[in-house]
Amino acid sequence: MAGRIEDYALIGDMQTAALVCRDGTVDWLCLPRFDSHAIFAGLLGTGEHGFWRMGPAYAPGAEPPTAARRSYRGDSLILESEWDTPRGTVRVIDFMPPRDGAPQVIRIVEGVSGRVPMRSELRMRFSYGRVVPWVHKHEGRTVAVAGPDSVWFDTDVETYGKALTTYADFTVAPGDRIAFTISWEPSHKEPPPLPEPEQSLEATEDFWREWVEHCTYHGPYREAVVRSLITLKALTYAPTGGIVAAPTTSLPEDIGGVRNWDYRYTWLRDAAITLSSLLRTGYREEARAWREWLLRAVAGDPENLQIMYGIAGERELGEAELDWLPGYEGSTPVRVGNGAAHQLQLDVYGEVTEALHLGHMTGLARNDYASVLQLKLIRYLEDHWQEPDEGIWEVRGPRRHFVHSKVMAWVAVDRTIKLIESGDADGPLERWKQLRDDIHRDVCEKGYDKERNTFTQSYGSQELDASLLLIPQMGFLPPDDKRVIGTIEAIQRELSTSDGFILRYPTEGGDEGVDGLPGDEGAFLACSFWMADDLAMIGRVDEARRLFEKLLSLRNDLGLLAEEWDPRLQRQVGNFPQAFSHVPLIDTALRLTASGAYGG
Repeated sequence: MAGRIEDYALIGDMQTAALVCRDGTVDWLCLPRFDSHAIFAGLLGTGEHGFWRMGPAYAPGAEPPTAARRSYRGDSLILESEWDTPRGTVRVIDFMPPRDGAPQVIRIVEGVSGRVPMRSELRMRFSYGRVVPWVHKHEGRTVAVAGPDSVWFDTDVETYGKALTTYADFTVAPGDRIAFTISWEPSHKEPPPLPEPEQSLEATEDFWREWVEHCTYHGPYREAVVRSLITLKALTYAPTGGIVAAPTTSLPEDIGGVRNWDYRYTWLRDAAITLSSLLRTGYREEARAWREWLLRAVAGDPENLQIMYGIAGERELGEAELDWLPGYEGSTPVRVGNGAAHQLQLDVYGEVTEALHLGHMTGLARNDYASVLQLKLIRYLEDHWQEPDEGIWEVRGPRRHFVHSKVMAWVAVDRTIKLIESGDADGPLERWKQLRDDIHRDVCEKGYDKERNTFTQSYGSQELDASLLLIPQMGFLPPDDKRVIGTIEAIQRELSTSDGFILRYPTEGGDEGVDGLPGDEGAFLACSFWMADDLAMIGRVDEARRLFEKLLSLRNDLGLLAEEWDPRLQRQVGNFPQAFSHVPLIDTALRLTASGAYGG
């Protein structure tokens, strides 16, 4: 049975990632890319769908023991888990080396004290748990083959097969270090080279230490910021610069419900705000790589701009349901692909333009096509900003005139006007200034409820929406505007959970609401960070700090956040770890540090 979402650790090589539970089980791993089929899909099913457990031996029928302690080794993505047993203490070191050849998961078992009986249980199931591979020996190495894939298992410990599972039973004493490695290779190619676990460990530690040294943030929340930055780096697909929203699919927003989506793709919105955080903390190379990915993905065709793409810029992300998987804690359907890829979300034009603007303002090396793209985006918006859309939350109900979408259309025009005024682009300046004024007037007239002194989710609606918190952050209105303050206070009243976190918008329980889906969801962590930002902007900095530090307390013991927090179950929900949670964490930390709003 899979653990709680917050029980998992992330390891990765900037091309794919694995989730490791507290009991030493790898329950999720896709090879060779984030969006490839999983060879361990126990996270969304049972042990029959693939896993790899490494830990102290335990009695048949008993539950595997959980680690007494675990942490990342310094500022790295190297996981260390320790078990205290009646016979001694043992440590397991899990990591994935930054890729230079075959993708690998390496697990080094280290004896700390006493003599501890250990067991490795490796059950590979290809195609998301559906296919049992052919497992055999090849020149002394164990290999599992199915169709185009092969996974090679290397260790110096004797292994044996039983019930379609590969086992290794061994004992470790103080100072012992026993390594296990799996490596993926296309099945038609020669075997991957024999792994060198100790050298790979040293190289991986060096990589992360050197990468973190580039961080320019040295404020009071450095630990949380650095861990979030490492997580964002881990979610970056190194060959292209694309950034996945999360390394998982179908971890539910509502346990037992249907709000289960595949997040192993690059959302323009998520990636654009990630770029902002990377630039503000010193990571210009990652920002440059994302901008180049964007220009390739859009490929001169902004009229057909998608809200998301594959990690190499693929456009076709057809959605399908895997009916053989019972889902995380019974949450079905399990989905791969994402049918929202072709929705109209006008806010994306604003987020992309804001990212390009920030890159320009911070001196990112000039790319002439980036300016051309920005102008093309505005020409498209000029003709389409008055249309209804599906909005930032990708509703699967009817299109609406979402206020946030219109605000971000204004942002796109405003930032492009600034580009022209700087002399780095040519365009119809006066016409677009009028367009900017027209959008602003339209939002203030049709998206604002004078009686309640708040902006609303969409034109003519009564509902609120936490995306309205971005109005002052985007410069649409100043923070001291009474309409901004009224909106912040209305969201606090109407979208706040009992523990003070913020919902995205009202859901309708068992009925289908604005998003076209049944059921509820948890507090959206990004929205809660936005609230902390807004509170700081309107001068309520102590309140902002308290909310921010309360949000930090929701992180798991390794500093990781999922998409949402379920206030009823008091647990993390949604895909994990989530870039759209870690980015606003960084942004709020920077804002609070600049304002001096921190304790100590």
